[in-house]
Amino acid sequence: MINKFVFLPPQSDLFAEWIPRLLDSAPGWKIVAPETEADAKLELVDADAAFGTMTPDLIACAANLKWLQAPAAAPDAGYYFDELIAHQTKVTNFREIYNDHISVQILTYILSFTKHSHLYRDLQKKHEWRPLDTPHHEIFLPESTVLIIGIGGIGSETARLCKAIGMQVIGIDARREDKPEWVDDMFGPQSIENQLPKADFVVLTIPHTPETEGLMDSQKFSLMKNTALFINIGRGMTTKLDDLNSALRSGSIAGAALDVYEIEPLPSDHPLWDAPNTILTPHIAAQGGRHLTERRYEIVLENFRNFSAGKPLRNEVDKATWF
Repeated sequence: MINKFVFLPPQSDLFAEWIPRLLDSAPGWKIVAPETEADAKLELVDADAAFGTMTPDLIACAANLKWLQAPAAAPDAGYYFDELIAHQTKVTNFREIYNDHISVQILTYILSFTKHSHLYRDLQKKHEWRPLDTPHHEIFLPESTVLIIGIGGIGSETARLCKAIGMQVIGIDARREDKPEWVDDMFGPQSIENQLPKADFVVLTIPHTPETEGLMDSQKFSLMKNTALFINIGRGMTTKLDDLNSALRSGSIAGAALDVYEIEPLPSDHPLWDAPNTILTPHIAAQGGRHLTERRYEIVLENFRNFSAGKPLRNEVDKATWF
């Protein structure tokens, strides 16, 4: 039996590279790559599986579809629309491939806040030789506590790195019941407000879901220590930027590092650009070049084989909760 797979438009040069490799490594498939939405509708009529972003019009043509590979670990808001959620198709994503890249980015922020490399870089640009005064250089990581909200692959690897430098690690997770080796204490999301006051660093690695949208707001920031640092590297919609900006400027928290934002790109006139002790990077934590490209391919190939063999698909998503 031949299974049919559709790479949805817009097309990528990546697909041209993947198709012959997939056909060679997972026989029993027909793969098509329509360039227009009209052609995609025709190809989806008898398709078993697809890669990319659906629309209500496309999913309406795909009555036979049983597997959809999302193009990201956490696709943009709107990916899981009502018609897709109600459809029989299973959705898989690319989670777990960014664990090492993103956890190192988080550690970079923590070390920057500890040794203030970002502030000294500012002084260097002004040719100014000036050691920072107290309370700078008072963070001692082996006596610090990090609260990681989201103990999935990225959160677990971040916990390992933080534990390796002696930090106390508290984890919050909505699904995970087991406590990873690197986490000292583990709680459910109902305990966030109780754990925030304990943390010297608060790290968000959670996806954007109906439950997490706007999670970090003025009320949550008010529970943090005024010496605590906030890091968001999961999804921007989990944090209200205006509330974060207010917390930084009022001294309610001591600093923030963001790679993701409620609005992307961050407008050039947004006040967060000039907020005190803030590190902003343009959604680049997951960048990994050829390593990530190959990891994506390996997940698609594994699920080609799983689908053909009737085995569970890797990285299946709960469509109703978006992750």
